[in-house]
Amino acid sequence: MASDMQPLSGHEIPSRVVENCGVSDHACHGKCQSCDSDVKPSCAEVNGISLLIGSHTDGKASKEKCGACTFTYDCAGPDGCLIATNGSCMAVDELTQQFEREQAGAALEDLVFSNDEEEDDSDWDPASGLVMNRWFCLNCTVPNVDEVMYCLNCHELKGSGVDGYDAFKTQIAEAALVSPDTELPEVSTAIGFDERMLLHSELEVKPNPHPERPDRLRAIAASLSAAGIFPSKCALVPPREITKEELLMVHTPDHIESVEQTKNMLYSYFTSDTYANGHSACAAKLAAGLCADLASLIVSGRVQNGFAMVRPPGHHAGVKQAMGFCLHNNAAVAALAAKRTGAKKVLIVDWDVHHGNGTQEIFEGDKSVLYVSLHRHEYGNFYPGTGAAHEVGIHDGQGFSVNIPWSCGGVGDNDYIFAFKTVVLPIAAEFAPDITIISAGFDAARGDPLGCCDVTPTGYSIMTSLLTACSGGRLLVILEGGYVPDSFHNLRKLKKI
Repeated sequence: MASDMQPLSGHEIPSRVVENCGVSDHACHGKCQSCDSDVKPSCAEVNGISLLIGSHTDGKASKEKCGACTFTYDCAGPDGCLIATNGSCMAVDELTQQFEREQAGAALEDLVFSNDEEEDDSDWDPASGLVMNRWFCLNCTVPNVDEVMYCLNCHELKGSGVDGYDAFKTQIAEAALVSPDTELPEVSTAIGFDERMLLHSELEVKPNPHPERPDRLRAIAASLSAAGIFPSKCALVPPREITKEELLMVHTPDHIESVEQTKNMLYSYFTSDTYANGHSACAAKLAAGLCADLASLIVSGRVQNGFAMVRPPGHHAGVKQAMGFCLHNNAAVAALAAKRTGAKKVLIVDWDVHHGNGTQEIFEGDKSVLYVSLHRHEYGNFYPGTGAAHEVGIHDGQGFSVNIPWSCGGVGDNDYIFAFKTVVLPIAAEFAPDITIISAGFDAARGDPLGCCDVTPTGYSIMTSLLTACSGGRLLVILEGGYVPDSFHNLRKLKKI
């Protein structure tokens, strides 16, 4: 494929265009938990974390400097979708009051600009841009004027939140557990989840709430419970934090240490949109640990398939940098865990609307891992700017990175399924993987304000079913992006695998 794939539907998106207490300051900026002082390192990079202030339109992601996953919006599409122009962990119950300050929406520093010029936010004051006559949808995070009672983007009622999570919580104790030491479960599907991942949230008050927020997991959990899938039709994997030794197979020591140091700070930022708080390091290690154990259980035959209901996401996290909301690369950790358990070849299919630059970087020289990504690219102008068709891997891994880049938004079910049948499945069949891992970002879903594509729950279900046959049903689905919790209510369709 020599150039960006044109979507079959032909829908074109118009382009309108501390030093006070001695605590280590390993994040770009933030609040020190020990002395409440502002922490702002003077160097441009500390232990692999880039300090980036300025342009939000730099699409390219590099190993030295990586932009934040932030977009500038000029207009709305026909469906209301915004169009882009460019140590140990404390129990959740002990911290419920303290961390109810979670933000429920998008971290898009200016969702609507009055002109086409990019604003300079290097001296941006989080409190200065607050607009009092609008409300942010708790489902899709898009701003609406006060007079509107239903969100113009997703039609959610003003003030509506996630219902049903409490029912899921009460059912956790009823779920069967599956691990290498337990008896074989009566069900064939395992789920990875831990409430402590909900403590990872943006604490700094900003005009717009952050899209990667705890309600994403609450919505999925509520959906599984309401559909009767959990706990009766799946087992639960006991959570554990990934070890440093396992992470060193994917990331550099400096990267691992930089994420670990965030537990010493009230909040911090790796890039302008990649936040951390005092619980983020724990959440990231739990997410990676659950993905590793699910992969091992599937390869060993103890379960047939699994779903890692985890956050923070991981596919943008590279060898030595956190970016794009991602801290540790969960899919990469899972792939290597599968290989340690006996898998000789691993297929990773990434259908997140953004290219998984981190996963590609980690495996670009490894012919035992085939990485296939379908994503918006727009000739390098869509975040993170990587994933052109000519990026096919290096050295021994040449030919084992496959990119299917879309040239515009609006891509829907027919486009993805056509790409699956003509590109993904033939290549996967020739590769003959022992396990298939899906980096399942749902930001290409209809109504997602960041992806602005048109994939429906039925489309995701068909793609999942098609991938099931690639490795004899051994399938692991890992949550990546996706920022409209209502779309997660249809995740139960993925159970048809």
